Amino acid sequence: MAESPSALNLTVPEFSAAMTGDQTFRLSDYQGKALVLYFYPKDNTPGCTTESMQFRDLHPQFRAANAEVFGISRDSIRSHEGFKAKLELPFELISDPDETVCNLFDVMKMKTMYGKQVRGVERSTFVIDAGGKLVKEWRGVKVPGHVDDVLEFVKALA
Repeated sequence: MAESPSALNLTVPEFSAAMTGDQTFRLSDYQGKALVLYFYPKDNTPGCTTESMQFRDLHPQFRAANAEVFGISRDSIRSHEGFKAKLELPFELISDPDETVCNLFDVMKMKTMYGKQVRGVERSTFVIDAGGKLVKEWRGVKVPGHVDDVLEFVKALA
């Protein structure tokens, strides 16, 4: 297991994972571009839907800032394909059912849901610069205003 890049300005180790569009995400395929990786708990839930729609709506501005956006959760490719189509997302979703990528970014946390302790994805966003270094992270994200904050940071990088 590679060391977590959660300390800022560490180079993110190469990783790959299945994603929508019958593709494989490989970190090295995006050298020269900033990457926005947003981790979310579950497809088709209110907060995750709102966050994904906000990334969708601002996607042209992320692209203009030379940034690619990817959503990541533990949901299956099939679930992701339906979620992507329903919301008309212009970016791919990465499926991480075995939590490899989630563990790399240390987003698996114990949470309380309906009074029970459950292990799940902590809503988090990471920006990797064009050189492959982790330059910004948001953990325990609250959706309102978050995507705007990410966009402002990415524009400042460009």
